[in-house]
Amino acid sequence: MSHAIQDQPRGPDGPVPRSALDAEAVKAAYRRWAGVYDNVFGGISAFGRRRAVAAVNALPGERVLEVGVGTGLALPRYAGGKRITGIDLSGDMLDRARMRVSRQRLDHVDALLEMDAEETQFADGSFDIAVAMFVASVVPNPRRLYGELRRVVRPGGHILFVNHFLADGGIRLAVERGMARASRSLGWHPDFAIESLLPPADRARARIEPVPPAGLFTLVTLTNGDPAPVLLRSA
Repeated sequence: MSHAIQDQPRGPDGPVPRSALDAEAVKAAYRRWAGVYDNVFGGISAFGRRRAVAAVNALPGERVLEVGVGTGLALPRYAGGKRITGIDLSGDMLDRARMRVSRQRLDHVDALLEMDAEETQFADGSFDIAVAMFVASVVPNPRRLYGELRRVVRPGGHILFVNHFLADGGIRLAVERGMARASRSLGWHPDFAIESLLPPADRARARIEPVPPAGLFTLVTLTNGDPAPVLLRSA
């Protein structure tokens, strides 16, 4: 086990980032970022977003849930045969996504909804695919996010994450640990480990691919099914 994982704080659902975020902190951060998000983060995250959408387009099934749709940067890239529902906690981001849909006439987008990804309002098995781009390190309880996606995706469907995960060591680990103190202002966790998201059995069966060119982001793909029970809702 790496030094990074040994040092990672633990909660009832597994390892957690050192600086916890809550929903209001996320909303406040993305309210600040909404107007400049595309210019500041769009280029940085473009490789991960393109890789994730390409993976979704190659999978069977048409009902797609995009979690953390933000300003809708990924929406024009989905294949025409996919039907997209996007959710986000930030109403400011969703306003920009709706403008994008209208301006570009994205008829494959069915709905853009303000919703908590850890506790959605969808029925069980509502989607064939769920994709969460740069969301796992934002939500307060990543394991609950994963459990909720398992619930709303049909058995045999697919769940994808693209995210930045904590380095195992070296200079990047030190930088990420230092940046963690600014998590509430950034609106995401620089010190986020994949163990905070996936139970060991699910990590073992997941397809985990670094995203070129620098490998700063990682694409994780799982088929929805057993093996490990997950916490779906808080008691």
